[in-house]
Amino acid sequence: MRFPFLFFLVPLVVWSIVPIHAQGLFDSEAVLEIRLKGDVNTLFKDLSGKPEYLPFELLLENQASGNEALPIKVRTRGHFRREMGICSYPPLLLNFPEKGENPGIFHGYDKLKLVMPCKGERYLLREYYVYKAYQILNPDGLRVRLVRLTLEDTGGKKEKTETLTGFLLEEEEAVVQRTGLELVERDLIRPHQTDLEAYLRMSIFQLMIGNTDWSIEYRQNIYLLRKSENDRPIPIPYDFDHAGMVNAPYAKPAPELEMSAVTERRYRGFCVENMADFVPTLDTFRGHRDAFYALYNGSSILDEKDIKFSIQYLDEFFKLLDQPKKLETLLKYPCQPGSTGNVIIKGLKQ
Repeated sequence: MRFPFLFFLVPLVVWSIVPIHAQGLFDSEAVLEIRLKGDVNTLFKDLSGKPEYLPFELLLENQASGNEALPIKVRTRGHFRREMGICSYPPLLLNFPEKGENPGIFHGYDKLKLVMPCKGERYLLREYYVYKAYQILNPDGLRVRLVRLTLEDTGGKKEKTETLTGFLLEEEEAVVQRTGLELVERDLIRPHQTDLEAYLRMSIFQLMIGNTDWSIEYRQNIYLLRKSENDRPIPIPYDFDHAGMVNAPYAKPAPELEMSAVTERRYRGFCVENMADFVPTLDTFRGHRDAFYALYNGSSILDEKDIKFSIQYLDEFFKLLDQPKKLETLLKYPCQPGSTGNVIIKGLKQ
């Protein structure tokens, strides 16, 4: 049985995969080998309407303690990468049994997002590294774990198996448990009502990676966390596939932003008139500069071209930090009459 929507050849990325022992799921840099066994063909056809769960078996491979199958449910998820019909593989949601029944590294998890290679593994790996970069800036950000995923399709007359690269993404409930913060539900929160230091750190990071696909008001690719009801929320970003740092072939800026390409940088924060308010945040980025470069220069996973692209994109950002007039023009863009800095993108109200 053929898998649907496999229009692109996905290059294999080869790593040395070490056994996983009693570590937490996101506490190790080792690539996790997992196998999903079930009706893969039917799963990947579920690309419209409300997605439905299908029964699967999850197996942890390359384990010293054996390889026991864990019954889980799996469904497709997302909007753009699922419903627009652009991806070779739609993103998946893994739904585990009751938390107390999950063995080993999955103990305590209810659901996990599995990011799949939409248009090839190179763009998936670029997005993975953006999450790693944000962890340098803010350890409270969502953590990720690379996986080598074997899909074993048992839905047809003849079983079919293929292996590809993906990454697991920490869910917000796990971040709440890890950080001790609480999740702000769907209350209407304006950008200026968030913690200013955390907001500027997040919005300058979005500028660094060239991402405009986010919104505080409409929770577009943003979680809000806070210490208590009386504290200002802290924004935590996710979903970076439309960032210039990823430069996925399907990624385009929203027409309302009047931008030529996602690699063009546009500051999407709210209007901050006093440039002195940015100084501590910009100094934080300068302080982490070597760590950002080391992340990419030290990669044994990205190929040479992707490392070069990422370094050049970082170069442009840090060069900008040394150009006060140009930087001020960029950061004050939302303050200009008629600017698209805070324009509401069509569809976010829904």
